[in-house]
Amino acid sequence: MSVLNKIARTLVSNRRGILAADESIGTMSSRLEKVGVEATAENRRLYRELIVTTPQLAESISGIILADETFHQKLSNGRTFPEYLGDIGILAGIKVDTGAKPLAGAPGEKVTEGLDGLRERIEEYVRLGATFAKWRAVIDIGDGRPTDRAVRANAHALARYAGLCQEGGLVPIVEPEVLMDGSHSLAKCQEVTTSVLETVFAELDLMEVQLDGIVLKPNMVVAGAESTEQPSVEDVANATVESLRAAVPASVPGIAFLSGGQRPEVATQNLAAMQKLESLPWELTYSFGRALVGPALETWRGDNGNEAAAQQALSERAVANASAR
Repeated sequence: MSVLNKIARTLVSNRRGILAADESIGTMSSRLEKVGVEATAENRRLYRELIVTTPQLAESISGIILADETFHQKLSNGRTFPEYLGDIGILAGIKVDTGAKPLAGAPGEKVTEGLDGLRERIEEYVRLGATFAKWRAVIDIGDGRPTDRAVRANAHALARYAGLCQEGGLVPIVEPEVLMDGSHSLAKCQEVTTSVLETVFAELDLMEVQLDGIVLKPNMVVAGAESTEQPSVEDVANATVESLRAAVPASVPGIAFLSGGQRPEVATQNLAAMQKLESLPWELTYSFGRALVGPALETWRGDNGNEAAAQQALSERAVANASAR
């Protein structure tokens, strides 16, 4: 078993999942402000310290994806975040893309950037304790979207990122997210998701990425948030797994779903329903952000007196998702 395969399997095994705490400074600041917390570097650090020091977190969480700012910060005990996570048996990951930017010649569509200098950044993150990385591509469904141009541009970038990660010793989390914004149907989401995944794996093959050393982080197949016909949990589970069967090779160790803006309870229910389907070649787990930490942030609101209750809220969501596996 290669080192990359061992790390990938650790991330998706034993009922555990991945916590995404990698919001950019702008996004994290906005979320703090919405709950009445001043958006300072220290408050961002305090909030993420609250997250990683939640008691028994390692029983449900295998890895935590951090942002660059957090990766270089220290907890109150003087340990860096990666060092502390290693102490408690959780793998430290890092978001390495620099965000989705408008794609030339494709109005309304974006391509994720960050390949320039990535090899050198990976070397630095490995030195600081990273074992895996994340790169998110966003695909929008709308009038004439997605275009082949947008899908292929994002798939190519994902594959180049994955190759650089593996070259540098990191397991790449490959995240092609078909957004749930809009009024599209479940069937349309399934069609687009399948096509996107097929294109991504064609590019990964072209770049000779070691598939047993990656983790796929796709969207669940859902109807658009504004659709008047919302599918049942069973319909979401069946459509999602059908897409995966059509496009994802069995050599991929595991699939860690993003929540994509679903309500925390709904994302958990959908994950649980997929576990009931038979003969799946991959581990199916979770890599949630808001669906795990949203209740904790709402409870904390910058008040140290709420810390224990906020950690309890996170623990309950993490345990619920581990149980759903």
